[in-house]
Amino acid sequence: MGVGKTTVGKEIAKKLNRGFIDIDNEIEKSYGMHTVDIFKEYGEAEFRRAEKAEIIKACAATSKIISVGGGAFLQEDVRRFCMDNATVLFLHISWDAWKERISLLLETRPVLQGKNLDQIKELFNERQVIYKEHHLKINIDYLNVLEATEAIAEELPRIE
Repeated sequence: MGVGKTTVGKEIAKKLNRGFIDIDNEIEKSYGMHTVDIFKEYGEAEFRRAEKAEIIKACAATSKIISVGGGAFLQEDVRRFCMDNATVLFLHISWDAWKERISLLLETRPVLQGKNLDQIKELFNERQVIYKEHHLKINIDYLNVLEATEAIAEELPRIE
């Protein structure tokens, strides 16, 4: 969450001449509202259901770069499906680097709303466990978009 999946994803898609799909954007289009509002009106369980359906649909589209929301891998079946049907790239960021972004994320990330810094750090650490399953990990601490894109483009051919 907030590591730059969409921004970097769009750039790597351009660089590799592939299409790009942002799962959260697809859900927002489907519901006609922002993610925060979907959480408020329908709840997290409904959002996760829609997220799972969009991920499965997106993975069927070959040669696409797909940005999956930070909480998607909380669902074991989503994690399994992605690991079996796609190349999973984990954009890793340390707590210290990510903490600097929190103020930019609070308004648009429903799972952060109403939480204090200790609770946010606990969420960050809990999610690190679910991100351990991946095909490629890129540490993006303090990398700009171009640097992150180049790092991915350099490593991706080694695993595909």
